[in-house]
Amino acid sequence: MKEVIPLIDFILKYWIQELFALVIAIITWLWRALLRRKQENEQIREGMMALLHDRIYQACSFFIARGWCSPDDRSNLEYLYKPYKALGGNGTGETLYKKCQELPLSADSKEKEE
Repeated sequence: MKEVIPLIDFILKYWIQELFALVIAIITWLWRALLRRKQENEQIREGMMALLHDRIYQACSFFIARGWCSPDDRSNLEYLYKPYKALGGNGTGETLYKKCQELPLSADSKEKEE
């Protein structure tokens, strides 16, 4: 019985410390991995928003210069604008989108207006 007590003391003294150190190391590693993942997702979100903004800007600039926008063009713009807006996009992208929504639907309707 006397041999068991020193063994229990040894386990309590050293192995529990090691176990806590291991648990803390695992928690720290998981936390850093989570932060890295969050940062990466934020960078992907920003990149996606930049691409959507660029595409909306290019398309709207073309349609505004042309002076009209077909129904398919408007549908495509809406397809780009919805996720752009959901990601928090606004400003020039929104302004250009609204200008394109006000354009006539075809070149024929533009000529009739003039």
